[in-house]
Amino acid sequence: MTERPRLLAPLVAAGLALAAHGAWAQAVALQGMLGSRALLIVDGAQPKAVAPGDSWKGVKVLSTQGDQAVVEAGGRRFTLRVGEAPASVGGGGAPASSGRIVLTAGSNGHFTTQGGINGRAAYFLVDTGASMVSMGMNDAERFGVDYRSGQPMQMNTANGVVAAWRVKLNAVRVGDVELRDVDAVVGQQSMPFVLLGNSFLTRFQMRRDNDQLFLERRY
Repeated sequence: MTERPRLLAPLVAAGLALAAHGAWAQAVALQGMLGSRALLIVDGAQPKAVAPGDSWKGVKVLSTQGDQAVVEAGGRRFTLRVGEAPASVGGGGAPASSGRIVLTAGSNGHFTTQGGINGRAAYFLVDTGASMVSMGMNDAERFGVDYRSGQPMQMNTANGVVAAWRVKLNAVRVGDVELRDVDAVVGQQSMPFVLLGNSFLTRFQMRRDNDQLFLERRY
């Protein structure tokens, strides 16, 4: 696998899937704070600064304090905190996964999204050229991955060949879809994001329509 340079900065984001309109779920993340406004990411869209009392895409910000925001969606209140892992909740309990992920390309043409690995918040970049989900050691340690017990290998990067380890991730979540036992590679080099490679993507039917990428779970 070859790591290609990207002009992207890492996001420290916490995701929370909120129920809206009955069985429909929204993926809502708190990227950070801008004064008293909450920087929200809803369903993978670009971050939006939302002031208390205002709504965006059906999510209303009720209050903000420190690194957290209280929001309302689907008639229920939730507290979002920077650094939390994504979770799915609904009006009458956690809804079943829709099995569907919709991503919107950024201005640079890349598909990026917030999600989670092993219950910890992650920021992904879709890379169909990567054979596996790929990350640096710093992220692996944050996700609690015991990579040094994995299978040693080498990985080709833009800076040459580096040591790497093949591992198995307990859980990878994007939106309300979670996959278990996903193959991944941990490289010795730090990376500003996690590459969402084919060990995750091939479990879906993929379709692109203009600037949107649709992933439908294979069963």
